[in-house]
Amino acid sequence: MEFVTALFLAFVAAVCAVYFVVPKNYRWVVLLLASYLFYWWNSAYLAAALAGTTVVTWLIGLALESKNKKAAEYLKLHQDLTAADRKSYRLSVTRKKKWILFLGILIVLGALLFFKYYNFFLGNASPLLAHFGIDAGKLTLDLLLPLGISFYTLQSIAYMVDIYRGKYQADHHILKFALFMSYFPQIVQGPIARYDALAAQLSEGHAFDSQRLKYGCQLILWGFMKKLILADRIGILVSEIFDHYNDYGGMVLLFAAMGYGLQIYADFSSGMDIATGVSQIFGIQLEENFRQPYFAKSMEEFWRRWHITLGAWMRDYIFYPLSLSKKFGSMGRKSRKIFGNYIGKKLPSFLAMFIVYFLVGFWHGSEWKYVAYGIWNGSIITAGILLESVYQKGLALFHVKSESFGWKLFQMVRTFMLCSFGRFFPRAVSGTVAVFMIKAVFSSPMPWQMVDGTLFTMGLDGWDLLVVFLMAVLVLFVDIAHERGIRIRESIASQGFMFRWLVFWTAFYLVVVFGMYGPAYDSSAFIYQQF
Repeated sequence: MEFVTALFLAFVAAVCAVYFVVPKNYRWVVLLLASYLFYWWNSAYLAAALAGTTVVTWLIGLALESKNKKAAEYLKLHQDLTAADRKSYRLSVTRKKKWILFLGILIVLGALLFFKYYNFFLGNASPLLAHFGIDAGKLTLDLLLPLGISFYTLQSIAYMVDIYRGKYQADHHILKFALFMSYFPQIVQGPIARYDALAAQLSEGHAFDSQRLKYGCQLILWGFMKKLILADRIGILVSEIFDHYNDYGGMVLLFAAMGYGLQIYADFSSGMDIATGVSQIFGIQLEENFRQPYFAKSMEEFWRRWHITLGAWMRDYIFYPLSLSKKFGSMGRKSRKIFGNYIGKKLPSFLAMFIVYFLVGFWHGSEWKYVAYGIWNGSIITAGILLESVYQKGLALFHVKSESFGWKLFQMVRTFMLCSFGRFFPRAVSGTVAVFMIKAVFSSPMPWQMVDGTLFTMGLDGWDLLVVFLMAVLVLFVDIAHERGIRIRESIASQGFMFRWLVFWTAFYLVVVFGMYGPAYDSSAFIYQQF
């Protein structure tokens, strides 16, 4: 069941009708049943995989909480213990908790690695297997990737780690916890939810609110516009160029990479809009996942604005545990002696950051090109931090006002171009082709070469290109307004009745008339849907 279909809208309407009719104490049951129905609609087999991860996570959480409680009770009863004995006891409990946590992560992460990366690892191990007379091809499996497995796996790991750390108590209600793991608006492509931010909202029965219904429907409609009018339309042009990259010059290839950046932003953020809009109707607030990322003035800032919940997850569960660990602290002290105080002090953080971006790249897909994408981002961010003092000296030397509009605009354009070059890696058919296309940007003898010299052979006619341009301008206008703190929906709501309905019906008309569906087109699945 795709988000951008009439079937999904009918499904949401039916769930809402039932949700607001049943007693408040049982409304969470409606969401749970709806979530598993949504998932089962795709595959009963995949619903079983989600249920398995849920049960394992829930049991591990209970086991970790039990250790936490027993330790607290023991120390309370034995207050006469010496400081050394108390420390020794805590270390003993921590070791046991680590083994429980390790078991939980091994199982849920193992499921992700199996479904998503089994064939990747097998392919890379084929030369070694061949040495032992094993044909890797015969071991290849036709695996169906569970919907949203990367997202709910990260939610599962965060939940177990937070209980291990004593951040909150485990959920003793298996069915309410199952709702947290399976909530259907955000299971497709996020945002990656934290238990303490979402679970209570899901189990609470929310009253009907006409204002929330109106705002939610507006956000859903805006998501449909970005997906069907912009993302799917520009995706045709992007696919044509990337699929036939040998037919085009370097500037056209760069144009395609920039177009892909626009496509994936419209695609991914539209999914967030729809998920947030549906949740808002139920009275549930999802975490923000995008904050006008293309207004970022550096790559580091870009990743604080793009897929915010993934970045926060990597920061809290990978970067900080690594960079603040004893081993990395020891590494920092040694590296300062070797490389000097400036480089040596930053080296552990840089290493932790590279591990994060390696994992971010690998999380995006089971191919080396995604790893290259992560390394690209890590390298650019590291270079930016290392050269910060050089930038400041350059600004002072040329008397550049760092707060001026011109300089900020230059920083935004520079960041967008760096992002665009990075887009070659995930979008090209392979990492080798991505490198070839990047080289062609700088070395192509005819940079604007096309098959027959016109954009109109790329699957879009002049009218389609005009629609892309106008919709991109509208998205830019909305992002500028949000960047300035203007809330579009609230502003529209403050207008008169006629104006409000004119805006709504105009948006609806645009989706119906210009949406990419019907006999000539089929709306594509969200790019992040199978993550």
